[in-house]
Amino acid sequence: MNFFDLRSVAGRFRFFAVLEALSWLGLLVGMAFKYIPDPGNEIGVKIFGPIHGAIFVLFVLSALLAARELGWNLKTTALALISSIPPFCTVLFEIWAVRTGRLGELSAPGTRKDEQPAGVSS
Repeated sequence: MNFFDLRSVAGRFRFFAVLEALSWLGLLVGMAFKYIPDPGNEIGVKIFGPIHGAIFVLFVLSALLAARELGWNLKTTALALISSIPPFCTVLFEIWAVRTGRLGELSAPGTRKDEQPAGVSS
């Protein structure tokens, strides 16, 4: 399976989670060049600021869509949305969501929310 399979909601969520973290990195590097040297250069912030803003909006939309399509509860949805605020936390949330079975087909067998253990019927 392709790591960034954009055909599924979970795959698009993963893609935007990683992209959001990378845009944070670009913005932080841009901010370092703006504030650390004297005089600073604002070009990094001017480039990565709008890029990060657009990717942030796309991540929030993909998180809301994933919440609806994958049946996340309010706590999981809130964690996904909050993860977009601190740098790189979208990737941490994505890793946690995969490990706990909250990202559907991206999650390991036996951890998915829609799977029943063998011999158990609903």
